[in-house]
Amino acid sequence: MAKRSSLFIRIVEGKNLPAKDVTGSSDPYCIVKVDHEPIIRTATVWKTLCPFWGEEYQVHLLPTFHSVAFYVMDEDALSRDDVIGKVCLTRDTLATHPKGFSGWAHLTEVDPDEEVQGEIHLRLEVVSGTRACRLRCSVLEARDLAPKDRNGASDPFVRVRYNGQMQETSIVKKSRYPRWNETFEFELEEGAAEVLCVEAWDWDLVSRNDFLGKVVFNVQRLRAAQQEEGWFRLQPDQSKSRREEGNLGSLQLEVRLRDEMVLPSGCYQPLVQLLCREVKMGTQSPGQLILLIEETTSTECRQDVATTLLKLFLGQGLAKDFLDLLFQLELGRTSEANTLFRSNSLASKSMESFLKVAGMRYLHDVLGPIIDRVFEEKKYVELDPSKVEVKDVGCSGLHRPQTKAEVLEQSAQTLRAHLGALLSSLSRSDRACPAVVRATFRQLFRRVRERFPSAQDENVPFIAVTSFLCLRFISPAIMAPKLFHLRERHADARTSRTLLLLAKAVQNVGNMDTPASRAKEAWMEPLQPTVRQGVAQLKDFITKLVDIQEKEELDLQRAQSLQAPPMKEGPLFIHRTKGKGPLMSSSFKKLHFSLTTEALSFAKTPSSKKSTLVKLAHIRAAEKVEEESFGSSRVMQVIYTDDAGGLQTAYLQCKCVNELNQWLSALRKVSINNTGLLGSYHPGVFRGDKWSCCHQRDKTDLGCNKTRSRVTLQEWNDPLDHDLEAQLIYRHLLGVEATLREKHRQRGAGPEAGPVLTGPGAAPEDPLAQLLQVLQDLREAHRSNPAGSPPLEPSRILELQT
Repeated sequence: MAKRSSLFIRIVEGKNLPAKDVTGSSDPYCIVKVDHEPIIRTATVWKTLCPFWGEEYQVHLLPTFHSVAFYVMDEDALSRDDVIGKVCLTRDTLATHPKGFSGWAHLTEVDPDEEVQGEIHLRLEVVSGTRACRLRCSVLEARDLAPKDRNGASDPFVRVRYNGQMQETSIVKKSRYPRWNETFEFELEEGAAEVLCVEAWDWDLVSRNDFLGKVVFNVQRLRAAQQEEGWFRLQPDQSKSRREEGNLGSLQLEVRLRDEMVLPSGCYQPLVQLLCREVKMGTQSPGQLILLIEETTSTECRQDVATTLLKLFLGQGLAKDFLDLLFQLELGRTSEANTLFRSNSLASKSMESFLKVAGMRYLHDVLGPIIDRVFEEKKYVELDPSKVEVKDVGCSGLHRPQTKAEVLEQSAQTLRAHLGALLSSLSRSDRACPAVVRATFRQLFRRVRERFPSAQDENVPFIAVTSFLCLRFISPAIMAPKLFHLRERHADARTSRTLLLLAKAVQNVGNMDTPASRAKEAWMEPLQPTVRQGVAQLKDFITKLVDIQEKEELDLQRAQSLQAPPMKEGPLFIHRTKGKGPLMSSSFKKLHFSLTTEALSFAKTPSSKKSTLVKLAHIRAAEKVEEESFGSSRVMQVIYTDDAGGLQTAYLQCKCVNELNQWLSALRKVSINNTGLLGSYHPGVFRGDKWSCCHQRDKTDLGCNKTRSRVTLQEWNDPLDHDLEAQLIYRHLLGVEATLREKHRQRGAGPEAGPVLTGPGAAPEDPLAQLLQVLQDLREAHRSNPAGSPPLEPSRILELQT
């Protein structure tokens, strides 16, 4: 059994932030830190005191984390960014709210004495003496201390206080991972102070020393234990009275902690097999378990359940069959064609998740160039006459006001060009669409045509396809390209308006240019010629898209699997350590890197021949490098074994914090099941004759900090973890077990009757009774497996089967 922890984070917006710029405004963004480790940076929203981000993340992390903090910053081009304020949520706080934290939180001032991090290694002993007992405190080492100096390091020393006496260690210069190995003794007197305080400080030559954290021990407890040794987390100094805070504004957040105890794979097999059998039988199943799951799923958790079920069946190669069953269930209860798939049903939510998981790269190929062009042109575009802003045009000092009619005509031309380019790109992409997506749309098209066969409903099958492809996939990506990873930053106000108008035009095309869609906004009329032409293009595209036979589907799947796209690629700067020469940031070389399921490779350009840097099976750790080493906080290290079995390190520099965390996540995910993963590493570099982080002279030293192989960001192309998905489905079903038992009773079982196990060779049993028995067996398995015990078999990670 293994414990898995994850955080769902949605950073919605801020309000009433203080002005940090001379213009009376700010350029705010958020940094998210887990135990003081930056893992997320939102986009900057320029020139506003009420920014909207609307960004969502899911972070997988160690169950032992302590807190998550949200820092609101003001970006400055010429100086260091200003800290506006922060919101901090402890793990204990989140654990007491199963549905998560949601709402507005006031920003608090960032107090340097509270910004402590790291751990200290101590050995405490009570030693008997001739006259009295003595308290012996050995200060061994510390790790991951807060960087207090401008060079990204600190000059730490330790003060040990007891009964009015104070002793200090030596100062270790320029290190966040100091080693002291110094011992101090105090005489224990009856009635003396019962508290021993160990404080870490950063030494400064000119200004006052900076507080790094402290640990307080109860001497009475030490007397009883006689000896205690271990790593202790440094705590902030909360003895000072907090200053009166001004109005720093508020931050709207949604944060939800999910802790799951995942059983070995074999425990979930009965549940997975039962659900798979239901999907294979489709509407002919006597139990209709999928329908029962839909009926017992509340609106608030429907998206999570849909995504989990979709991933579970993707891992079993049954995603198309699962969605086909949902299509049939929804069509069976739909009487009006114009209401089909318009609600947030399980079918709609599952199809949304399916397109994001299986079709995101396809979306990037089709839509990416058009979005880039809109961002690069930055043209003023407006079709609504009531919102037109008249601008000056001209050159060489000859200016005249641009008329409203000219603005409207130029805007229509721009939008017609963008819409035409998008439709052309889409109409040529049928062969590039993943085979499993094409086959799913084929099933949808066929089912809808069978349900609405009359001539007056001839457009309904096309609208059913576009309701997902255009209205729930392409249009949302146009309106919010950053949320679909099409851009790194949010659009400004002008570009956002262009994207919104383009998305509206795509929706009109997707609705097959119905009179109802035209009547909503009459000022979209200048785009009608392009929209009408787009309807014909789109119908022709859908006809080709769904025209895929079983054999062609298998052939395409095979061909696309052989040409599997990289899990992560892009430009990075590389430096591989050789000899004892100095490591400088200027010695990095820019190359194009590509991470596949086999190796991390590089080339001079994206189209050049690739060379393997590291085989994935050889990776032992992927970690950050401390800022002091290269003068940058965006450097990571990939530690791997060479052909002779020796450890080597490649240093790679990224262009921003988010890119750094994305690369680290991708490398950790593909190597998580490697043998020989390191438990510790050096966050610095071996420069000259010692490590820059802890100053140890042994190059083969095990390391001075813990690795974070389990800390990753969830991405749309993540490998599928079918054990976790099965556990999530079990947890959901457990929550509605009472309702399922009531359904079972209503179907004819007695009120006291429970499900009975089916023995070998026995007649088939009611699927709902089997499901209830499976839930009972899983509950017993959780009770009998102590938390933290090793799994009976390795946890298997499945590649996305598309």
